[in-house]
Amino acid sequence: MRLIRTLAFLLLVACAGDAAPAKFDPARDPAADVAHAVALASSQHKRVLVDVGGEWCSWCHIMDRFFETDREARELRDRGFVLVKVNYSKDNTNAAFLGRWPKIRGYPHLFVLGPDGALLHSQDTSELEAGNGYDRQKMLAFLRAWSP
Repeated sequence: MRLIRTLAFLLLVACAGDAAPAKFDPARDPAADVAHAVALASSQHKRVLVDVGGEWCSWCHIMDRFFETDREARELRDRGFVLVKVNYSKDNTNAAFLGRWPKIRGYPHLFVLGPDGALLHSQDTSELEAGNGYDRQKMLAFLRAWSP
């Protein structure tokens, strides 16, 4: 348990300059977070990876653990993308904000935006699953395909 707390703390410290916190927060303004991420992506020659989900979502936590434990996937994601978490929960569905993009069938869901904020891709993450987790090769292929 101590190791998990230490890793979570280090992740929070590492993400301090990112567009959004490590958790899905219903109180955050997704439009402001994405605008900030787009500005960062533009200046860093990256794309924006919008992760839509909630703290209630078991697959969202599985994806977080996947990136925490897979160094290559995490580095590929962080090298090519600015990550933004957008909350979807009974407390705040962010319907107006999410209504600008294709309908989401399940959570988590990933949207890839260009450095200008234009939608490049909508990814149903169930296509990246394998058994009780995510398929490493599929996730790496997704990240490589949509990295700048």
